[in-house]
Amino acid sequence: MNKVLAMIMAGGAGERLRPLTGDRSKCAVPFGGKFRIIDFVLSNCVNSGIRKVFVLTQYRSGSLNKHIQDGWGISSSGLGDFIYCVPAQQKLGSDWYRGTADAVRQNLDLIGSKEVEHMLVLSGDHIYKMNYSQMVAYHRRKNADLTTSAIRVRKEQAARTLGVLEVDNDYRMVGFEEKPEHPKTISDAPDYALASMGVYIFKVSALRRILEGEGDDFGREVIPALVGRGAHVFVYDYEKENRIEDFVVEVKDGKRHKVLVHKTRDSSYWKDVGTIDSYYEASMDLVQLDPQFSMYGEKWPVRTYQRPLPPSKCVLGGHTLDSMVSDGCIISGGVVQGSILGPGVVVERGASVQRSIVFDDVIIEPGARVRHAIIDKESRIRAGATIGFDRQADKRRGCTVSDGGIVVVPKAADIESA
Repeated sequence: MNKVLAMIMAGGAGERLRPLTGDRSKCAVPFGGKFRIIDFVLSNCVNSGIRKVFVLTQYRSGSLNKHIQDGWGISSSGLGDFIYCVPAQQKLGSDWYRGTADAVRQNLDLIGSKEVEHMLVLSGDHIYKMNYSQMVAYHRRKNADLTTSAIRVRKEQAARTLGVLEVDNDYRMVGFEEKPEHPKTISDAPDYALASMGVYIFKVSALRRILEGEGDDFGREVIPALVGRGAHVFVYDYEKENRIEDFVVEVKDGKRHKVLVHKTRDSSYWKDVGTIDSYYEASMDLVQLDPQFSMYGEKWPVRTYQRPLPPSKCVLGGHTLDSMVSDGCIISGGVVQGSILGPGVVVERGASVQRSIVFDDVIIEPGARVRHAIIDKESRIRAGATIGFDRQADKRRGCTVSDGGIVVVPKAADIESA
């Protein structure tokens, strides 16, 4: 994969994820306890053998830059491996990035080497596992100018949210609509549409020609124009083509056994976590008995920066059920059920946390009750306080309540008992 360079779009403001994006970019939002959203696409790159990566940043990028510097230091000038953060620099005028295509256009100078033949353009805010080397091989077989990855989703999920594709029998793209109100459906599955995953591979020679023209966004302008003039644009069927053989370890009769993860169940999961409700749903997917998206494989690890914390512990009768608990947590007489705890969380006696996501260093005092909530870092839920039981009371205390009823407690909040 030496001739493939990746650019990750990580500059989104994430307005639909507020207040979680109040002082951090969308890609830097914690996910799955100790991880950040961007860790999943970066892990895909490294696991796929793609080790030349530029991360294009823009809004509120301080914590993202630090996270990548602290946790993703693979740079080796001698071997040509790197993950570099590249801030928006107004290289072609006075404008910041006007869209995904404009972000790449403003950074074409980074390609530099004639050895780079293909450019992988990725969204930094999606949760999935993907072997990009398989998609690159498909792209080369098709001799495509552009290949985009697609997944089947229910038509109501795609409406006004995702780019929708049409293909012929050879999976050549013959139509593209960005976030249509009434998506065109798949002929043999009328309840489903073929949606773009925001994963593109360009032949670099074609990319330079493409970006000489008009259009600042790949989905909204550039790709429809390419399809309209009959360019070599193909679609990679993520569910059909992507294969990740992985193993998890199970304990049976006191012995450890390696179990092969079903190839398509684990590797065909994809989630856009751009809203509070979709972020919450994806998080709850992780704590199912048989999760749709497994974090426990051995061959496709998700990497991240790890704080030097001791193991977590349950004391004084504290216990967890169907939950993920990060390092450094203390469950001291409290109960955690169907939830995800970030590093350093404390749940004190008589407190309960149900179906919730708790970020780093939150303290939940004795007798507090939390359900259907997301609690941002360094907050304190005072003794006897309740979150997720009375929407109006939660709003009065400065919390945000999503359309789906998920309560979001902002960073460093101090929630008193009513």
